[in-house]
Amino acid sequence: MEGAESMAENGDALYSTSLTNIERLLHRAPYAIVTVVLRLRGRVNERSLREAVAALVLKYPRLASRLAPGEDGTLRLTTEGAGEPWIRTVPRESPDHWIRAVDESCRVPFDFEARPPVRFLLIEGQRACDVVILCHHVLCDGLSLAWVARDLAARLANPVLEMEPVPDPAPISRANVPAGTRVNGLVRMVIGNMNRRWAREGMTFVQEDYRSLHRAYWERYGHGVHPVALEEAETAALVERCRAHGVTVNSALTAAFVGAQTRVLGQREDLERVAVAVNLRERMPRPPGEGMGFYAGMARPRLRYDGRRGFWENAARYHSAIGRAMTDKALFGELALWTYLDPGLLEAIPFKRLGGLVPAGAPRAARLGAFARREDDVRRMLRRNKMDTLETRISGTAITNLGAFDWPREQGTLGLEGLILKPGGGFPLSTVNLVIGAATAAGRLNLVLEYAAGNLSASQAEEIAGAALELLEC
Repeated sequence: MEGAESMAENGDALYSTSLTNIERLLHRAPYAIVTVVLRLRGRVNERSLREAVAALVLKYPRLASRLAPGEDGTLRLTTEGAGEPWIRTVPRESPDHWIRAVDESCRVPFDFEARPPVRFLLIEGQRACDVVILCHHVLCDGLSLAWVARDLAARLANPVLEMEPVPDPAPISRANVPAGTRVNGLVRMVIGNMNRRWAREGMTFVQEDYRSLHRAYWERYGHGVHPVALEEAETAALVERCRAHGVTVNSALTAAFVGAQTRVLGQREDLERVAVAVNLRERMPRPPGEGMGFYAGMARPRLRYDGRRGFWENAARYHSAIGRAMTDKALFGELALWTYLDPGLLEAIPFKRLGGLVPAGAPRAARLGAFARREDDVRRMLRRNKMDTLETRISGTAITNLGAFDWPREQGTLGLEGLILKPGGGFPLSTVNLVIGAATAAGRLNLVLEYAAGNLSASQAEEIAGAALELLEC
C-alpha cells in the first residue's frame, strides 16, 4: 500500500510506513491525545491484558511502532527498535477513577523515538474494570481507536483468538482525495514559495523541545472533564425522539450543547461556530476501511441558537447546516493543501502557538520563545485562520460522535457495559469552549465534556450538561 512496506528481519515481519503531512501536523502536539475507555463487567488482570495487546499488534502494527527521523527530514513509523507498548494497572477506586488516571497520564510526555506513543491502563475492580487506551493522534483517530478497543475486548474474552494482519491502509495523500478537491496550479505555486522560504529559514525540533512544550502546556491549561452516561432506556428514547423529528442524534447533541451553553453563558459570537468531526474514509478514492490511521475531517457550520424557537426546531436547523457543510470541498480542501506543504512547516505549528508558554530556565526555552515570536509563514498561516493567539476561541462547540456500535454484549466471562470517548484534538483546548466526545455501545450513550479550566468552571460544565439533557428530553 501507499507509503508502507513490510520487510523481514531475523525472521520477523518489520512494519515501516512514512508519516503523512497531516500526521506530521499532529506530531509533538501536547494536546493531541485521544482516549477511549472500555467498560467491562467481570475480571481482567494485567497478564491477560499484556497477552491481548501482544496479539493485537499483529493486526495493528502502529500500536508497536516508534517514530524514526530520516536524514532527509522524513519521519517514519517503524516497529524496528521500538519498545513494548506501555501497560499499567491501578486499583479501581470509583466509577470515575479513569478521569484522574487519564489526566495523570496525559501530563507525561511520550518518548516518540523510543517507544510507541500509546498507553494501556487497566483500572482493575473486583466485579468490573475499565481498560483505558490513550493514543497520540499521530497514530490514529477516534474511530480507529474504538475498533482497537473492540478487538481488545474480543481477545480478552477469548485468549486463543487469533488476530489476522491487515494491509496498511492508504493514507490521505495528493492522489487519495476526491477529484474536486485537488489543489490548482496557482495555489501550488504560492505553496512552493512558502516551502522554499522554509527551506532557508526553517527550524527543526527535537524530543527535548517537545518535552518542554508539553510540560508548559499542561501546567498552563488543565483539562476539566465532566462525564454523562445515559442508561439503555434513555438512549433508546433519545434515538426515537430524534427519528420522530427527522434529525440525527449527532445533530441533536450539537444543538443541545450549543443551546445549553447559550442558556448558561449567554448569547456569544463564538458559540455560533461549531466543529463537527466527520469520518472521511468512504469519501476517499481508495477507502482505508477499518485500518488504523488518521482519517477525520471537520464540518464547520455557523449558526446562532435561537432561544425563541423550540429545541427540536433548532435541532432541525443545525441538522440542515451540518449537512450543507459536509461537502468534499469543505472537508478535504485544507487537507489537500497540507499535502503540498513542507512537513516541517506543519510540524512547527504547535511550537509557534505554544512556545511562548515555556518558562525561562526550562530546557531550550530561549530557542522556543524566539521562534514563537518570529514573524514567518507559520505565523501568517495561523493569522489567516484567526488561530495566532491562544485566547481566541475558534469554536464554541467541537463534537466527535463515533455513533452506535453493535458489538457483542457478552463474551466469555466478560460483559460490555459501554465505551467512553475523550477525543482530544488538533487544537489547544483553550481555543474551543467545549469539546464533546460521544459513543454508544451496549445500547448506552456515553458523553464526555472536556474544557480548559480558564474557559469554564466545573460547576458551569455540570450546569451545561444538565441543561443539554433537559433540552434533549423535551
